Amino acid sequence: MRRLARVLALTLPLYAGAALAQGFDHSHAAWSALLKKHVVLISKGRASQLDYAGMAKDHAALEAYLKVLSGVPQAEFERWSKAQRMAFLINAYNAFTIEKILTRYPDIGSIWDFGKIFGNPFKDEFFSLFGRPFTLDGIEHGMLRKPGAYDEPRVHFAVNCASIGCPMLREEAYVASRLDAQLEQQTARFLADRSRNRYDAAQGELAVSKIFDWFKEDWRSGYRGFEGRAPPITSRAAYFGRYAALLADAPADQARIREGKLPLTFLEYDWRLNDVKR
Repeated sequence: MRRLARVLALTLPLYAGAALAQGFDHSHAAWSALLKKHVVLISKGRASQLDYAGMAKDHAALEAYLKVLSGVPQAEFERWSKAQRMAFLINAYNAFTIEKILTRYPDIGSIWDFGKIFGNPFKDEFFSLFGRPFTLDGIEHGMLRKPGAYDEPRVHFAVNCASIGCPMLREEAYVASRLDAQLEQQTARFLADRSRNRYDAAQGELAVSKIFDWFKEDWRSGYRGFEGRAPPITSRAAYFGRYAALLADAPADQARIREGKLPLTFLEYDWRLNDVKR
């Protein structure tokens, strides 16, 4: 009997952990349902707006999803695959950002209306993850951008800060099984959006998003793409060269971009709320 009790004591925690891992919905179906209902694609699918008023009506469903995210223990999260962890963090960032906006909607024009020193929306511990208070910066900079954790600069095209200048909020949840393809599509959408990134033939320079200025080191670390399958990228110039066809139409202009010698200018970031226009 003692031997049986001992075996159970050793095996039951392992069994419970496996059950928990199986219990989490890695398809993020509840989140996808909300996004498909309230995200509006614009600019030929290269950008999006969010129907915050509609999301507010479905606030209970959003809160239920956030509660599931907050209930995931750290130990369970660490047992997941790299893709599962990354999809979880991106979805959590986007969902909690929307939750933050809804606390003041419709009386809000920008996420910075919460303040930059007191009430900073990115540094506020307004939600919990892994059993402790957490911040949006904690997800983005503390986990997703942590050196050696993911080394995936395309994450900047996936997390959405509720602003027009941001890469678009995707119309579905990120999922591990399609994460690489989703990130690549987000990259293509963002770089093809000429309001955010473009070749300026008149000036002979690339005019690109401030994201490439703020996080320039993320494109210098020898990035090899998801799971290390792509050729390494060690500079922003090399990265733009890979996507030259999205940044310019004329073959001659694309060739100039691929040469990697063009000066960069950074476009003003539009922090206005990415709300649907009514």
